[in-house]
Parts: sequence; structure tokens; C-alpha cells
Amino acid sequence: MSNIHLIIEERPADIGNFLVGRLLPFRGKRMVGPFIFLDHIGPAVLHDEQNMDVLPHPHIGLSTLTYLFEGSIMHKDSLGTEIEIKPGAVNWMTAGKGIVHSERTPEYLRHSDKKLHGLQIWVAMPKELEEQDPSFAHIEAHEIPTWQTNGIDYKLIAGSAFGHISPVPVLSPLFLLELKCTTSQTVNIGHALSGEVAIYILSGSIENDGIVYEPKRILIAKQDGLCSFTIAADSTIYIFGGTPFPEERFIYWNFVATTHELIEQAKQNWRNQTFPRVPGETEFVPRPEPKRI
Repeated sequence: MSNIHLIIEERPADIGNFLVGRLLPFRGKRMVGPFIFLDHIGPAVLHDEQNMDVLPHPHIGLSTLTYLFEGSIMHKDSLGTEIEIKPGAVNWMTAGKGIVHSERTPEYLRHSDKKLHGLQIWVAMPKELEEQDPSFAHIEAHEIPTWQTNGIDYKLIAGSAFGHISPVPVLSPLFLLELKCTTSQTVNIGHALSGEVAIYILSGSIENDGIVYEPKRILIAKQDGLCSFTIAADSTIYIFGGTPFPEERFIYWNFVATTHELIEQAKQNWRNQTFPRVPGETEFVPRPEPKRI
């Protein structure tokens, strides 16, 4: 019997100059553990006149995790952070009670052709921490734990798994693993990972109980643990999940919260422009029409 409970395919979403593949939230599965939002960015080729310019916008109640395969993004936020994220590094921004940030093509790349490819992830915060002060952490690629087992290269981008701990300062039990292989291999996970578990197939394929699953989709396990599956040669997959929260989470635009009241206050604060500002930035993203998902 297949161990897969649900399959979520990427849905296109236009964020300006290129499309992203939206995976979470999904009407049949709003969260996987604490993971509440997942976009596959690109792969996109931006020509010399095209640049990524996500204007200052606010967040509450979540941590953003940006992980690039190709390209570069300049991150600026209301804490005064200004840092370039490159492939393999992790930007971990915790919004707490409120933060504002922008994401742009770095100045030195704005007049040349460039590529952009990666993952943009939101992780909901525990209820007791969702109104804490915002914070930011940047983890360089060489600081991320890596190892090889049975011909598979593992990278622990965030959280803890298989006796390893990532330096990304997560706030609840979770894991985000990258697996790559050049030859077909069987992966035996069993119940080594606790909480809800999902696989995102970036490239290649996996096989479970005689069924082959292709790229650009999430596979949700029926129960804790994925038991075993076969990963095809030249594949890259991401295994993620963790312990789900006991409370429901609400999403409106860039806001995540355990109550509608916190979201309504954030909406009003953004409308009144009382959120902290990104130093040196004057533009901002207007609040969209109300929509809950």
C-alpha cells in the first residue's frame, strides 16, 4: 500500500517579471508541521532590463526561509539588515510582532542577464512567541551540515534530523533536508523523523510502492515517517515537516497569526504606515483587498 496520502502540484503565481510555483498553502492541506507557505522561485532568466524588485512589505507571526539554487537576492529589512543571499546560504527572518523587508536584484547585477531559482518558505511561529521582537539570521552555505549515506548526499538546511542540527535558529521542532544522488538509491527513513512529513521533488523522481512521482509536486505522507522509497538517479528532493501546532493558523496576505484580531491590527498598522520602515526605502507594497485562504 502506498505511503502517500496527498499529492500537491505547483500552481503558477505571478510575482512580477517571472512566475513562481505555489505549493503551500493548499485547500486540502494548509500546513505541514509548522510549514505554512512554500513557493518554488523560477527557474527564471532575467534579461538586462529585468530585475527582481519586491518593494517593502510587512510580516507578522512567521519566520521566512530563503534558499537559493541559482542567482542572488539583496535583502533589506526594518532592523537595518542589508545582506546578499547567494546559493546554498540561508536567510532566516523572524517577523514576530512585525517586520518590513524588501527583496531586490543586487545593484551589480541589474544591468546584465541573470538567473534566479530557489525556495521561499514561511514557518509559522509558536503561539507563545508570535508577538516577540523581530530578528534576523544569515547562515552561510559552509555552515549547513552535510553528510553522505549509501550514495546519497544529505544537507540539513534547517532543524534537526538523523543526529544533526542546523545552525538556523528555528523556534519549534522541524526539519528541512536536501537529498541528492547520482545513482538510483533506496532511502529508508522509517520513523526517524517526528511529526508530519512531506517530500518536495525538485528534479528527477521517486518511486513508492510501484508508483513513480515526477517533479514539481509535494507528496504528503499518510503518517509520521515515510518508511522507504526509491530516489531515481540525478534527482534532488526536499524532505520537510515537523510537529504541528495545536492551534489553527490564519493567513491574510503576508500575515500569519493564531487570532483574527492580530491580523486585523496588522492590517490597520500597515494601512496607517506605523510598521517600522526599511532604512533608505520610501516605496512600499499597498495592502491588497481582503482575502483569506
